[in-house]
Formats: sequence, C-alpha cells, structure tokens
Amino acid sequence: MTLWLGKAPLMLASQSKARQALLADAGIEFESDPADIDERAIQASSGLSAPGDIAGLLAREKSRTVSDRRPGRYVVGADQTLTLGSRIFNKPAGRAQAADQLRALSGHCHELHAAVAVVRDGRLMFEHVSFARMTVRRLGDAEIDNYLEKAGDAVTSSVGAYQLEGLGIHLFERIEGDHFTILGLPLLELLAFLRSEHLLGI
Repeated sequence: MTLWLGKAPLMLASQSKARQALLADAGIEFESDPADIDERAIQASSGLSAPGDIAGLLAREKSRTVSDRRPGRYVVGADQTLTLGSRIFNKPAGRAQAADQLRALSGHCHELHAAVAVVRDGRLMFEHVSFARMTVRRLGDAEIDNYLEKAGDAVTSSVGAYQLEGLGIHLFERIEGDHFTILGLPLLELLAFLRSEHLLGI
C-alpha cells in the first residue's frame, strides 16, 4: 500500500539496498537511478574536510546529476561518511582492506554523518545532515576473519565494512544516534519535507 501522492514516483539517486528498503517500508513509491559520480574526485576537488560537509556535497551532487536527466521529478540523493578522529574512511576495495578498517575501528568510537538532499529540475529544495556515534567492541583477528567470512561480499558495499541491519550488529558495544542515520538516510527529516510538499498521504 503506497502513501505516495506524487504524479510520478520519487526518484532515488542510489543503488543502496538499505536506502531502497527504508523507502519501500515507509510506503513510498520510488524508482532508483544511481548517479554514478566520481565521489572521490569531487571530494578531493572541493577542498572540504569536515565529514558532514563532504556528505552534504555528495548528496547534492548525486541528486543534481540525476535531476538533469529526470525533469519534473523529485530526486533524492544521499551520502554517508565515516570518521575516526581525523581519518575519513571509504568503502573497502576488498576483504583485506575491510579487515584493516575493522582493526582500526576495534575498541574505538567513530562517527557516521549521513546527508540527504532533494533536487527538482536542478533546484535544491531540501537538505539535511545528521550524525551518530558508534563504538566497536574490541575485536581479535580471529573474530574479524570469522565476521568477514560470514558476511561475504556485503562488507565492500558499505563504509566501515559493516551493515548494522545484518551481521554487522555483532561488532558493536554501544550505539548513539538515529537508526536511519546509521543506515545512510535521515528518513524522519526527509518524510517531513515530503509532507510539506503534500506528497504523502499521512
């Protein structure tokens, strides 16, 4: 049962299964059109260093890129950054890099910044950035290896090599923050904006 009142489905500029599931579970009719931008190049050329600013920039760029080819549509872009102190993490390129990231995060508290932006016909209509703090329990090499073996290729699809909605939950001893922020889409704030545009039935 959809709650979406728009003439055309919401457009999600992402192939993230977690973000797609959040929208589907909220009863929002949507289509997915990944932006496929060079995130690292955009980040490097921006000169930005604050994780929230970087996430916001990339969310805007994703939504604008898809908006250019989807006239008239509400396009949602989202991005997430992970920082441990001054170090910014990206999605691991493979299992070895995933293991390195987990060893670095072990026993420490890191921050996730999640940004969402909505663009229509090239105009930024809404943006929001939120953050959460995540404390990883102390992990031995055997535990990391076992986790990576069980989680499989999924570890390379998310920053930090974990997915909280899956086996990644076993890595943590403390979580402070909004569940949707952790999954990479500040959903409550997005829903409030969509309601303000009279696009939702509730």
